[in-house]
Amino acid sequence: MTDAYIYDAVRSPRGKGRADGALHELTSVALSAKILNAVKARNGLDGHAVEDVIWGNVTQVGEQGGCLARSAVLLSDLDESIPGLAINRFCASGMEAVNLAANQIKGGAGQAYIAGGVEMMGRVAMGSDGAAIAVDPSLAMKTYFVPQGISADIIGTEYGFSRDQVDALAMESQARAAAAWADNRFAKSIIPILDQNGLPILATDEYMRPGTDMQALGALKPAFKDMGETMPGFDKIALMKYPHLERINHIHHAGNSSGIVDGAAALLIGNAEFGKAHGLKPRARIRATAKIGTDPTIMLTGPVPVTEKILRDAGMSIKDIDLFEVNEAFAAVVLRFQQAFDVDPALVNVNGGSIAMGHPLGATGAIIIGTLLDELERSGKSTGLATLCIASGMGAATIIERI
Repeated sequence: MTDAYIYDAVRSPRGKGRADGALHELTSVALSAKILNAVKARNGLDGHAVEDVIWGNVTQVGEQGGCLARSAVLLSDLDESIPGLAINRFCASGMEAVNLAANQIKGGAGQAYIAGGVEMMGRVAMGSDGAAIAVDPSLAMKTYFVPQGISADIIGTEYGFSRDQVDALAMESQARAAAAWADNRFAKSIIPILDQNGLPILATDEYMRPGTDMQALGALKPAFKDMGETMPGFDKIALMKYPHLERINHIHHAGNSSGIVDGAAALLIGNAEFGKAHGLKPRARIRATAKIGTDPTIMLTGPVPVTEKILRDAGMSIKDIDLFEVNEAFAAVVLRFQQAFDVDPALVNVNGGSIAMGHPLGATGAIIIGTLLDELERSGKSTGLATLCIASGMGAATIIERI
């Protein structure tokens, strides 16, 4: 089977995801095209250099609908002979795009792909696509549906995480992100976003709050307590599913949950022949990919079983992994991963995560693979694992080896 390599990884800075955010005036297709153009320019691609563009985005309505991947290709400087595939695996859409591209290459279906994703959460509201699992009673009742924030609080309750623990992880994420930006660790991947006159719109992640401390976090009200305990009373649904729990301990809030932001990211994936033909040196090999379905109510525990699966499939153990990127959808998700595998927290999300910098749903999976690659190169380490929890109860993971 042919190996699949990462030749490049780029991302936009993450905007605030609000009307006053720097990226708000850009459409989803415009931001996507800018990222595709960066991949083309940085790697000297021309003509039909890649087989396809696989592009993840979660809320596929309005400007993010209508096969956004193909729209982005047509708006970009890529050749119109390159098609586009829009995919949705919720929060892992960007990672699934990369994994799908890698497995297509391994199977001989083309020499190279551009894969990644976008989410303009300030322009296309999360949930505005009317997902059946949330709005169709026949499915919602069968699956004991609760919103993700309630799911995160269930994890905290089930696995014994306190408010201080989740707040401490959030504070550390902010501190690490600030240190990473101060040390210019994202410089290899960040593509400053320019306007039509070539003037900068945004060059750094603007969501960060580097001065965050435990006192500031402690003053925040639990975000999901009211919807859990009063109307619409999701705690009762959770306790019907998990009757061994006496109550749900609401510990998550805006400061220890991922930020709603705008952003896009892409990776250039190809086989060895592609690199030779274009004079490109591979940066890493994609060693393994995996996805799994999990309990749809607690929903966000997927990183644990999918990591077990990918390690088993690859014939590896957790000790073979030098660095981890575990998406910080909520603080308890990362704490549960660290607890399950007894991994050193110093090896997890070395440069901060989505709590500090934000979680543009369709892009994050590609972002964290690129971040992992950059950190492996910076630290001189060899092997990394990236993983995300996914809405509706799923998990996805990718293992890469630096070359």
